Amino acid sequence: MKSISVVKVGSLRDPDESKRGQVKVADIPMQPLGPEDVRIKVAYCAICGSDPHLVENIFGWEVPFGLGHEVSGVIAELGPKATKKGLKVGDRVAGNFLHFCGTCYYCQNGQQQFCEHANESNNPGMSEYVVWHESQVYKMPDNVSLKEACLLEPVSVAVRLMDKIEMKIGQRVIIVGGGPIGLLATQAVHMMGATSLTLVEPIAERRALAMKYGADHTINPLEVNVKKAAMELTGGRGYDVVIDCSGSTKAVYDLPYITAFGGKLVYAAMYPNDYEMPLNLYRFIYANELTITGMYVSPYAFPRAWQVFPRFKLEEFTSAVFPIDQAEEAFKAQVSGKHIKILIECNKFE
Repeated sequence: MKSISVVKVGSLRDPDESKRGQVKVADIPMQPLGPEDVRIKVAYCAICGSDPHLVENIFGWEVPFGLGHEVSGVIAELGPKATKKGLKVGDRVAGNFLHFCGTCYYCQNGQQQFCEHANESNNPGMSEYVVWHESQVYKMPDNVSLKEACLLEPVSVAVRLMDKIEMKIGQRVIIVGGGPIGLLATQAVHMMGATSLTLVEPIAERRALAMKYGADHTINPLEVNVKKAAMELTGGRGYDVVIDCSGSTKAVYDLPYITAFGGKLVYAAMYPNDYEMPLNLYRFIYANELTITGMYVSPYAFPRAWQVFPRFKLEEFTSAVFPIDQAEEAFKAQVSGKHIKILIECNKFE
């Protein structure tokens, strides 16, 4: 079975090829099917922004390992006890790469994201087949294509993000970073009635897409001071909701300064695991009463993500597709920044 794996850790942008991180297509054994498992013949697996970071090892995780978790496909086989959802061989599906145990303290306490036995070893998704527990698998609506459906996981992130910010209609919102999650979040908060909706993003094409998706303003951080521009756009009050989707350590420090009194600041990206940021507790926590939080995976979001899925504009997210045998080219295209999203076609269906 073909699967894309990391073979060498390092920057994908390093001009010295001998130091550059590498991925390749490897032949791995077919995963065994448990009694409650579902074998999915993968149609598409989208490259997440975290996948190149895994190659570059900015999180300090062990390698080599498989890649990919944003998956769509068709059910090829069902375990004898995979019967609770009414899934059938031939169903078109997508799902959650994480298997939560359902029995530990956190799962029983409404905090699946902290599951003590969460299992993502059933990756990699950039493979011809994956095996997931039945609880991870969701049948696609008939009006959604397999190409679009691999975006269920990132759309679920946008849904979880709405849970975190507890959006109120009319709130002023700024989003930092116009990658896939930033642009999905732009669409989501627009649906929720955001005002003064602003995207901070250096790439002009992504700023233009944000305006198409409902943004009122955009800021190019390479040309203007973000803090100054943000305060001018809000009459000196700042934004009620500030969301970082950039993961950039250059972008995150100023965000408390542009958050309105009593506002919410969500660091919704992944950051280098050794990065620490100073924070003036008196000013921002005591005096300004900011709520500052992060976000880790998307518990309880997938059914609602399917329900709202058709409202998202996803055409620009699915235009760049590479066959599984062109893994290196696909990752080069991903880090070039020329495409919002890169899809790996693992098997042909459409």
